[in-house]
Amino acid sequence: MQWLRLMALFVALCCLHGVHAEEDSAVVLIDKGVQSITLHLQGKTYVIERNQNPENTLTDLYTNTTVGTLQPFHLAPGVETIGELEVLDYLQRMQTDASIIVVDTRPPIWFERLRIPGSINVPMSTFNNELGAIEALEKYFNVKTKANGELDFSQAKTIVAYCNGHYCGQTPAAVKANPFALLKLGYPPEKIKYYRGGMQAWTSAGLTVIGKEAFN
Repeated sequence: MQWLRLMALFVALCCLHGVHAEEDSAVVLIDKGVQSITLHLQGKTYVIERNQNPENTLTDLYTNTTVGTLQPFHLAPGVETIGELEVLDYLQRMQTDASIIVVDTRPPIWFERLRIPGSINVPMSTFNNELGAIEALEKYFNVKTKANGELDFSQAKTIVAYCNGHYCGQTPAAVKANPFALLKLGYPPEKIKYYRGGMQAWTSAGLTVIGKEAFN
């Protein structure tokens, strides 16, 4: 009888463990042991997590596969290419480190529709002319203009830049291609982080977004 009781207890424990394992496997995690990240940025609180609805699909904004030209993984010497976990790490650090900024380089209409929480909009077109580019450097990136007109990048912020995705040329244009792109003006390449996956990768992972179409 004692043996039967032990066997019954063993079976019960196994079944109980199985329920927990099934419940845990149903949770979509950001990283091992991390289901959500709470951020306090720009006077607002954001909870970043992956969509838990098993029927969730991509927003219509990012279902088209016939747009753009694929961008190189290594954008420029010294510029680091990063993924979602690194972007989240920078967002967390931004809460206490004012020297980091996440920049959306798309046109304002796209930024308003859907964006990464905590990001600001500095469109690629900003770097088409010298005046606009320098104004942006001073306003957003903590670059100073010396009395002799030279730009001082000694306190420049670390920029995490993104646009629509691996096919999108807007961040590459802002960083290196436009007439007054960041690198052309002398921005330190080690202070530029390129999130190549952009909004397509972010939404593909079901990560939290904000904007007019965030719940569409």
